[in-house]
Amino acid sequence: AEKMDADFVISTGDNFYSDGLTGVNDMAFEDSFTGIYTAKSLQKPWYTVLGNHDYRGDALAQTSPVLAKVDRRWICIKSFILNAEIADFFFVDTTPFVLKYWTNPGNSTYDWRGVAPRDTYITNLLKDVEALLRQSRAPWKIVVGHHPIRTAGKHGDTEELVQLLLPMLKANGVDLYVNGHDHCLEQISSSDSAALCST
Repeated sequence: AEKMDADFVISTGDNFYSDGLTGVNDMAFEDSFTGIYTAKSLQKPWYTVLGNHDYRGDALAQTSPVLAKVDRRWICIKSFILNAEIADFFFVDTTPFVLKYWTNPGNSTYDWRGVAPRDTYITNLLKDVEALLRQSRAPWKIVVGHHPIRTAGKHGDTEELVQLLLPMLKANGVDLYVNGHDHCLEQISSSDSAALCST
């Protein structure tokens, strides 16, 4: 960040392991964010999305403006757009897409407040993202989510995103999709699309 003179930082989710935050007063926010990223070059806005581990805690706490008062760098909204002059960044809340978190959560509990019912949430989210992609005139369109669309990583492709999100990215000329979740570094390009997936 110092060498590049970064203007901002993007976090692709799973911001707080292993079960998100317990609320806006959870000390994990300061222990795992404010007190960790102390370099001068990182005192910039942090644009974050939620990951599946974040949804295992109080997901609404991470999107609360209270945390921005604790640390002004923290910007977390479930889905939003950031205009950065030559690029538009589209942040997409991917965790609700993954059906197994709803139907077979195992020992985990997910905070679906503001998300349920799932089908309605996803339908509205996709409509909003598509409208914003169509309106964008930026030379670069970059979409950020937590889950991979395509991956050689251990979790495998996220089929719900392959079916629902990938066609929209292709149709709207998205240049890059950036994600987390897989804990590996890979770059995937597609011969039938300009879209590039990076984990």
